[in-house]
Amino acid sequence: MTVQDQNIGTLADKLAAHTGRFTDKTFDWEAFPSNVGFPELSRAQMRYIGAGGSPKVGDTSTLKPDHFTLSLIYKEPGKYAACHSHEIEESFLIIDGALIVGWEKDGEVVEVNLGPKDMILNAREIGHGFRVDGVEPVMMSISVDVGKPLPPVYHYHPKSHPPELARSFGAAPGKTQVFDPNSSDPLQQLMAQHVVRHSGLKTHWEEAGFNRKIYCGPGGIETDTCRKEMLGIPSRVGVKPFVRDVEDAFLVLEGSLVVGWEEDGEQVETELGPRDLVKTPAGRKHWFRNDGAGAATVWYVVGSAAPETVKFEAA
Repeated sequence: MTVQDQNIGTLADKLAAHTGRFTDKTFDWEAFPSNVGFPELSRAQMRYIGAGGSPKVGDTSTLKPDHFTLSLIYKEPGKYAACHSHEIEESFLIIDGALIVGWEKDGEVVEVNLGPKDMILNAREIGHGFRVDGVEPVMMSISVDVGKPLPPVYHYHPKSHPPELARSFGAAPGKTQVFDPNSSDPLQQLMAQHVVRHSGLKTHWEEAGFNRKIYCGPGGIETDTCRKEMLGIPSRVGVKPFVRDVEDAFLVLEGSLVVGWEEDGEQVETELGPRDLVKTPAGRKHWFRNDGAGAATVWYVVGSAAPETVKFEAA
């Protein structure tokens, strides 16, 4: 049972039960049993929505998933994640540091280096792993685009393959390519359709006064699962209440954000700081506003890849 499944009376209590506070959570260094006994694979997970690929589905501190999971992953320099695949898409949004992500097919590997606010949507059934080659740790947000993902399928794990092959995601010497979006190689072309550079994204300004960079969904990477965007919300900008027929989630990356809910004429609000999250269920009237002195940067995930139907109005 997650906290939001409990019998909660007031609207304020319901909002609090759908809020994940960074300072209330802890990183779990034992989230992935397949890493046990392999210190080179160590990583920590902080769960916000669902288990995010971890088998720890009984964590009562995480929010109940519907169409997606969301967690933070922390990985130190020199560590890597073994090559594996999923039945569904999985996105990595880099928050801090630089991450090497490798895709493998038939012993060939393409590696891309991602920096802060870059993202990759790992395609279904494509073997992928990641590695920190830089001098600083990586913090990233991972979303699996289904509420209850199946366990990953490992392709090159150090328990069954030589360590040097596992670290290179299955590429023998000379079989690794550096990512080139202009390459004619089929694996390169596939990866190019799934890598997002923050600096290359168009900034869409809403009449309500904030901006959007579209990572996944119409105008971004084509997908049939979830829409993912980065919102830039200037100081003293907010929107009037709106409703969706699916859930959405705000994860604050920089600054602060007020999120409000309404029910039967009653309104309640909560303020989020960096790495705090609110998940709003389908059908709930809600809004957001930046009361801070500086701009807010917010990672926004919507439980549908359909085009935007909300007409945001300035509050």
